[in-house]
Amino acid sequence: MHTFLLLLILLSLIIPLYSLPFHQSHFTKQHLHQKNTTSSPQEYFEVTKPLPFDGLNARCKLPILTHNFSNTYGLPPVSVTYSPPINCTWTHVALEIQVSCRGEQYDRIAAVWLSGAELIRTSTAEPTNDGIFWNVRKDVTRYSSLLAQDNLILSVMLENIVNDVFTGVYQANVTFLYYNDNTVIVSPPLLALPSENYRMMGRKLKSLNNPLNLKVNYDKDSFDLEEKPADLIIPISAVGDDGFWFRIQNALDIHSKGVRIPRNAYRAVIEIYVSFHGNDEFWYSNPPDSYFKNVNDYEVRNRNPSDLCASMKKASAERGHGAYREVLVMVDGNLIGSVVPFPVIFTGGINPLFWEPVVSIGAFDLPSYDLELTPYLGMLLDGKVHSFSFQVADGISFWLVDANLHLWLDAGSVEVQARIRSSDPEFSLERELKFQGLDGEFEVEAERKTKTSGWVHSTAGNFTTSILQELKFKNSIKFSNNGTLKLVEQKVKDKSEVRIVSDAGQIIFQTSTERTYPLKITTETLPGKENDTYSMTTSLKNSIEEKKTVGNVQSTLKNNQESSGWMSVKDHEVLSGVANTQQSYSYKAGSECYSRNVAAENGTLLADTTSLLCAISL
Repeated sequence: MHTFLLLLILLSLIIPLYSLPFHQSHFTKQHLHQKNTTSSPQEYFEVTKPLPFDGLNARCKLPILTHNFSNTYGLPPVSVTYSPPINCTWTHVALEIQVSCRGEQYDRIAAVWLSGAELIRTSTAEPTNDGIFWNVRKDVTRYSSLLAQDNLILSVMLENIVNDVFTGVYQANVTFLYYNDNTVIVSPPLLALPSENYRMMGRKLKSLNNPLNLKVNYDKDSFDLEEKPADLIIPISAVGDDGFWFRIQNALDIHSKGVRIPRNAYRAVIEIYVSFHGNDEFWYSNPPDSYFKNVNDYEVRNRNPSDLCASMKKASAERGHGAYREVLVMVDGNLIGSVVPFPVIFTGGINPLFWEPVVSIGAFDLPSYDLELTPYLGMLLDGKVHSFSFQVADGISFWLVDANLHLWLDAGSVEVQARIRSSDPEFSLERELKFQGLDGEFEVEAERKTKTSGWVHSTAGNFTTSILQELKFKNSIKFSNNGTLKLVEQKVKDKSEVRIVSDAGQIIFQTSTERTYPLKITTETLPGKENDTYSMTTSLKNSIEEKKTVGNVQSTLKNNQESSGWMSVKDHEVLSGVANTQQSYSYKAGSECYSRNVAAENGTLLADTTSLLCAISL
């Protein structure tokens, strides 16, 4: 009895990605798979495009960590010492994570850090008795200034609990693959400043004048700010005993770290990693708190066991606070940017039968988000420590957030001059709600627009960088049929522009990125045929569309996923059900094209086609 109570306490505290079974929720599927065994492990995968150097043989390979993550809850990350391979010339680096698991287990969140800088945020798939395995590969070339250094600490966090009920142990192998591709044409860095050996803030870059042996193409039409890795990366993260991420518990919870920026930095980008868990895992489907108060009042007036009021009441104080969330990034208390994250659905979420063997968009490689900070260098290059802070607007427990500050340094100067010229933020937030009984409709719309410019005077000259950020957010939640039918619709549109102009008024560089995240979830929850069970029928549409223009070169990405099915559930356990998922992925950049279409049903891959041909229209 005491063991069982201890188990319940532990399960309520751990990082796993589950929550109460009220419409959007988290489940396991072990009892279902005990009836459907195939004896051989199954490979799971996330649909994405290949890395640009996947066709090459790795010049060097560094297996750095092999570990079984069993009872790791409450323990610090697993850490090893990292040094790059000796006598290995490389231009690109891939991080590869291979994972396998067998038994019953919730999905877990995980991350890899190098000297406190996050390289990847990932999550696990939910295993079966027969076992599953998967492989994640990420291009980590942008972290080259760290990867070139000796004797850094690489840390991996994956909290897990193993006992008589949850038997799955996640077996992970982490490897770095180094490639030397002399055919890759890499554009010059912003302003094309020289680089050399340097020691800055305790970090030593072991390199020559051209540390990555990159060929340079000075055609400004293909000039990409991201193609030359930063000279210095400063992690903006926690101490590390509980992982290097900041754990944000509510809307008033602000986490900060002091950073002193080198005075010869001529460009700055902050890269943000974020994931959402616990009562905010399905933040986009959370009704306002006032709705749950109305549900409780309704239960008092109408005591009807068939109304599912009990489960709604249990969720009232925990799964509300509305559906607007925004990660706010501040420097010295001043807002300098924000992110509304893509709604990644973990493999136990909504309906876990959707995600076998094709996992949801971003589940194995959660996206990070870049904010251009170059115009703000005028307030940062004074040699003082500045406070970088993170907050989640309207957030509830809990969010995991950290960041990497990428800096490009002028090796020809110990100090550059910079000044912020203008900053013009605009923000609006509107909410509407109406409900009667268990039915209701809730809408929230937000818009944010920021125009900022600033100049930097380095050895390359005096250049003004202007950025425009526009965010549009709209969310609608509708309950009908006495609260048993729920419709969630959300659309996020994020647009950013960066322009660099010389003293003479000539446009040196210009880029724009536009992303949209449409999401639609319909869920019907009804009492089941057996006691203490319920049936959930769900349809889901989740996608991301991106259009990026760099000079005169444009790239487009469309990634669309549609799923439907039903399941019979007791507590958080799936007893039976059917599900199907279709996904279409297409990418085009100049003459380069890649598309992939997959279809799966009841855990079986029915179709998987790939093409490198460019369609007439994308």
